[in-house]
Amino acid sequence: MGEPGSDASIATFARVTKRFGAVVALDGIDLELARGEATGLLGPNGAGKSTLIKLLLGLIRPDEGEVTVFGRPVRTDGPAIRRRVGYVPEGDSYIAGATCVQLLTFAGTLAELPHREALRRAHEVLEAVGLGEARYRRVETLSQGRRVRVKIAQALVHGPDLLILDEPTAGLDPTGREQILALVREVIDEGDVTAVVCSHLLGDVEHGCARVAFLTDGRLVEHGRLDALLARTSGAVAVRFEGDAAAFVAALAAEGLQVRLVGSGEVEVRGADDARPVYRAAQAEGVRVRAVDPRRASLEELFLREVEGS
Repeated sequence: MGEPGSDASIATFARVTKRFGAVVALDGIDLELARGEATGLLGPNGAGKSTLIKLLLGLIRPDEGEVTVFGRPVRTDGPAIRRRVGYVPEGDSYIAGATCVQLLTFAGTLAELPHREALRRAHEVLEAVGLGEARYRRVETLSQGRRVRVKIAQALVHGPDLLILDEPTAGLDPTGREQILALVREVIDEGDVTAVVCSHLLGDVEHGCARVAFLTDGRLVEHGRLDALLARTSGAVAVRFEGDAAAFVAALAAEGLQVRLVGSGEVEVRGADDARPVYRAAQAEGVRVRAVDPRRASLEELFLREVEGS
């Protein structure tokens, strides 16, 4: 839909600051959202995530700096931007008594689709999200997981270029969460759409987003491709061994390494350029090393490191 922003990015924040009275909600943010990928927006409560989303939607304007979405400034082009954005709010969002197809048709007309086109798209999108047989059921009669699907369908009915999902799996059981995450991945992979996923469930972001951005106290403390950040952050090896754990840990520490006992017969070691100090410590204490394997950091570890470090 419409003209593109740039080849590489769909939205750009350039030294963006937003204040609410004495509170600085965003402080000098520089960020680009890569076109055609999903970015996970992470941070503790009050970090500035909701403010960033409102800026993307063109609902508020920055006090300093510039936000552009699809190459348009949010200061002046909010309505035009919103016509190309699909938004999935955290809470329920439907009209009491409306069927799924009625709700989606109404959403399509709000996005300026002709009624006949909005109705056609409503049926099409409900099939795509697995709700074809429920199209004539009232939304409030559906399970929570299906209501989330309705919200996603409502956000997609007008064919947006940017999809913003705010806590899309909140309140769902593990099976429901996986189904919704699979649906979101399918939408991103098969459609020409860029996504922003705001979630406090780090597993959702880790399994559904190619990129992450960490906010804390209104500042962007880290952002980039998730795989590259995890690889850079890890630098640890898992050492499985047989022998006296306490003596082995002490010997590894004496080698100048950072050591954490993971469980019976396994330690996590950081600070070694190669395995030689591990084997020296093992030999000194008569410990048998069974395996030394590179360890991939988790998003939770990365999150805690960035937030606590900031």
